Amino acid sequence: MANKHERIEKNIGLMIVLVIIAISFGGLVEIVPLMFQKDTTEPIAGLRPLTALELQGRDIYIREGCNVCHSQMIRPMRSETERYGHYSVAGEFVYDHPFVWGSKRTGPDLARVGGRYSDHWHRAHLMNPRDVVPESNMPAFAWLNEADIDAKKMAKKLKVLQRLGVPYSEDDIANVNESIDGKTELDLPIYNS
Repeated sequence: MANKHERIEKNIGLMIVLVIIAISFGGLVEIVPLMFQKDTTEPIAGLRPLTALELQGRDIYIREGCNVCHSQMIRPMRSETERYGHYSVAGEFVYDHPFVWGSKRTGPDLARVGGRYSDHWHRAHLMNPRDVVPESNMPAFAWLNEADIDAKKMAKKLKVLQRLGVPYSEDDIANVNESIDGKTELDLPIYNS
């Protein structure tokens, strides 16, 4: 037996193949069952897809790398649920493509922060975070106030998401431009409020 084990360890190609097989099997055992559980694939009651404006805000959130310092998932630990509210469940995110849960906690979790503060507070915080949170190390995003939103690609984006199972209606797609026109990136509603 020791001889076989030694042969595997010394043969790098064989070792790589066996490691890939082991990881693939483990991944399948962990991931595939989740694909068939309703609580991970069905939306929670009352969940609606993001509006075109909210979706644009989410795209800016991803583009600016906000998920590098902030998570979008409240973990089921007492310290987090007391601070942020009910823990996040998979059914809240079935319409998100891509998922941006994240795990880094340099800044606070943003899963439910949209409704906690006024739009004016969020605007001031993005323009200069230290005006509202003096100890903040978040950079300012003042240029968002000058960047107009380009609505040209949004209708295509909603159509693609519709094909992926997000329940956008044809009216939602047809009215994209009027909901976005004249807005700057700082005018967007806070994602996941």
